[in-house]
Amino acid sequence: MNYKHKKLLVLGGASVHVKLIRAAQKLGVYTIVTDNVKYDDSPGKKIADEYWDLNIYDVHGIVKKAREQKVDGVISGWLDPCQRPYQEICEQLGVSCYGTQEQFLLMTDKHAFKKMCAEHGVDTIPEYSLEDAEKGIIEFPVFVKPVDSRGSRGQAVCYNMQDLTIAIENAKAESSNGDILIEKYITGGQEFHVTYFFVNGKPHLIRTSDNYCGAEKMHMEKVVSCAVMPSSYTDKYINTAHKNVVRMFEKMGIKNGPIFMQGFEDQGVFRFFDPGLRFPGVDFELVFKEAVGVDLMKAMVQIALTGNCNIEIPDGAVYLNGSRGAVLYLTIKQCYLARFTGEDKMKKRKGIVSYLPRCKEGDTISWSYNVNQRLAEIDLLARDLDELKELIDYTHSSIVATDNKGEDAIFARFNTSRIRG
Repeated sequence: MNYKHKKLLVLGGASVHVKLIRAAQKLGVYTIVTDNVKYDDSPGKKIADEYWDLNIYDVHGIVKKAREQKVDGVISGWLDPCQRPYQEICEQLGVSCYGTQEQFLLMTDKHAFKKMCAEHGVDTIPEYSLEDAEKGIIEFPVFVKPVDSRGSRGQAVCYNMQDLTIAIENAKAESSNGDILIEKYITGGQEFHVTYFFVNGKPHLIRTSDNYCGAEKMHMEKVVSCAVMPSSYTDKYINTAHKNVVRMFEKMGIKNGPIFMQGFEDQGVFRFFDPGLRFPGVDFELVFKEAVGVDLMKAMVQIALTGNCNIEIPDGAVYLNGSRGAVLYLTIKQCYLARFTGEDKMKKRKGIVSYLPRCKEGDTISWSYNVNQRLAEIDLLARDLDELKELIDYTHSSIVATDNKGEDAIFARFNTSRIRG
């Protein structure tokens, strides 16, 4: 297909969509980005051929303008809040969408997701009801979260009824419909991510990761500090949970596109708690392209404009051809960010595939204890685990961030000794 002169509308101009926009432009596609973020804070708007300032939730306004501009396709495959608006906009425009309304509901509403998992033998985390909370028949600690929030917002670990009462109200405030979940708080389990990409109805396991979160004493236990790929539990996952997960996704009717789940390896059982009919919001796809030679961004453009994609993903792609990858996050304390350097060193070092700053000099950072505490994301690819650890240490020594007193603004640097073999 000749993609030249085709118009692609990208919902959301966050840095995670930059790779998608560039992939489209390489195919000759005219790219448009829309969101309500101002131009200076929108990496996507800065590189797109055109941008609009329409909020992603303004479905009516976006559809109206897309018709006027004769847009050929719409896409948003990395940002959580874009999922349902994306499907609605595609449906109203009559253009290709990689998911249906029901599929997006199942993968954004955590109650619907857990019910589907139970029906297909996919393990989830045990939960309590609000009635259980009111009656005080809960075994602490528990984890409270909105049924459909994003980025760790409205989430909390509770050790007593006082904590729980406060957490329930905060979670309701972050939920679009006031619905929340109260789950057993998993201690000692390894956080685990899994991502699939479907091509013409065939599922391909493309990513597993061991996710290492921050320290609970720093209130960062909900925020990933480093994700290492492939997971040390990959073989165990494939031999135990993979079959039921694939059966569940196939029953959903997934044909093309990404789907992921977040969970725990809990004493031999893979328990999932957070789904998405999208990629995780990182730049792993650039690592995957480097290691496996498959361009998933190009595939997403094809899906948006044709409804199909012509990529071939090799069996065993999840093992990255024997390489080891990582998504490393640097976190920042509450401060005024006076100095932030090191980007030139990130771009020069082999093995650093992507560097995404989340803050800039002059920003005032508050304590949020969620993904807003991230200073930067660095995506790495190494020959083996030893080289990966060296790359992480190089990053820590190369990026400098200081507050207005000249003191180090980075806290909780990831300790590579935590990485499982």
